Order: sequence, then C-alpha cells, then structure tokens
Amino acid sequence: MSFGDGGPFQGPEGPGNGSTPDWEALADASAARARRKKWLLIGGGALATAAVAAAVATAVVSVNGDGSRRDTGKHASELPTADDLPTELPAPEPSFSSMAPPPPPDPRDYIADVEKDRLPVDVDAFFPGDRLTAEGRTYARGATHRTKQCAATAQGALGAILTANGCDQVIRATYSRNGVAVTVGIAVFDTEAQAKRTARLATGGLASLSGPGVPVFCRDGVICRRTANSYGRYAYFTVGGFTDGRNATKADKDVYTTGDDLTDYTFRRIRHRGEVQASAAADITTT
Repeated sequence: MSFGDGGPFQGPEGPGNGSTPDWEALADASAARARRKKWLLIGGGALATAAVAAAVATAVVSVNGDGSRRDTGKHASELPTADDLPTELPAPEPSFSSMAPPPPPDPRDYIADVEKDRLPVDVDAFFPGDRLTAEGRTYARGATHRTKQCAATAQGALGAILTANGCDQVIRATYSRNGVAVTVGIAVFDTEAQAKRTARLATGGLASLSGPGVPVFCRDGVICRRTANSYGRYAYFTVGGFTDGRNATKADKDVYTTGDDLTDYTFRRIRHRGEVQASAAADITTT
C-alpha cells in the first residue's frame, strides 16, 4: 500500500509499525542532553558555594562606605578588634622554690666551742705582722709570748681564776706608741661559758710583757689601766701605761686610747676567726 509518490513512511513509531529507528541520531541527542546536565550541576554548585561564602563574610564583617569596619551578626561580637589585642606579650612570671634556703652560719658558733674552732691557735693567728693601724694610729709590735702555764701570765688573783676555769693557754703581745705601751693577752678555753666566767670574775690583772724597744712597765705597784672581756671561748685582757714608769690616771687619754685600740683590734681578730670558719662551712653546704 502506498500514499502518493513519497514512498513508504519511516517515523519514530518503532518496530510496532513496521519502520526502523535512526540509532545514530538518537545516540547524539542523548550525549548532548548528558553534557547539558553536567554543566548545569557544576554551575549550580559553584553558585551555591559562592553564595554561602558571601553569606558568612557578610555575617562576620561588613565594610562601610567610608572604609571603616563594622561588626555585624552574632559571631562578630565574639571576635577581638585590633585595639583589643595586646601590643606586648607579658613577661613570664618568676618561679620560686617553696624550700627556704638555710640561714647562714653564725660566726660565733665556730669560736664558742673547741670542737668547732679548728683553726690554729698561735701568736700569728691573733697578732700578725710587726705593726697594726687603728683609726690612723700606728702601733709597733714588741715582744710576744705563748704558754700553757696560764697562771704565770697574771698578777694577783687572776692567775688562780684562769686555772680554776680550765684555761688551756695564754697568748700575749705588746704594742707601743709615743711612750705608751699596752700588753694584750688572750686566754683560751674549751667553752664559751668558761671564758665568760673568767672575765666576769677577773681581779688582779694581766702581767705586762717587755722586750726589744719596750722596757719593763706596769710592774712593782705602778698604777696602770686594766681591762677584761670575752668573746666566744676566748677571754682577753689588757694592761697599759707609760714606759717611763709614771702612774696612769683617768686624765691620760693616750693610755686609754691605746688600750681601747688594742681591745677593739683583739675582738675583731677573734671574730674574724669565726667568720672565716663560718664562710668555709657555708661554701661546703651550697656545693
């Protein structure tokens, strides 16, 4: 059967109507539709991403027309501005040990007991050098003497007092200046209590020590100035007067000044002995 001169009709009705489809045309159309769908998906995703980013940026910070910054949205109030930030970092806080350092040793502890006082006990330990200077005044050292016969270094009752309190030895030295001489003697004991008791009970006095450059003085009833003191396990005494045999009086300032200079010097020498030993003990503790 035919309809005019056009020949048989080949439409898209399919095999049910007896015609054959154009497969190549159908494949090209399908590929074109797939490409359009892909580009639509990509474009839509990009637009969605840009929209989200813009929304976030707008919610955090917006810029005014004059270029100033203006916080907007909930999160903007939670962010610090440049003015809020510190210009300098704080210095680290120092840390300290909770353990307190031990107190420094007391120099007196090392001269109060024979068990701790370990430095040599001799003339040079207390009276070194040929001269000493105090307050601008220079004294020449004369004779020196050291003995364990403590009583032999004293006059009157002092000898018995030294012996009764356990005196171990006495070291003496004489210093002179401008016609005035002073003998200073250090009596050594085992304990501080013995030295204190001896100085407190002292009567009579130290026997003067003469020698090269210093004639016999303060003997045979001549009136001289005498002192008694103690520090640590040491009791120390002075006897001073004129080298020409005159009696000393309270008006004779040179006698008093010389005696005071020698008393102060002796005290400082004894204390220095304690300081040296205390310092050595502190160094051992800290190393």
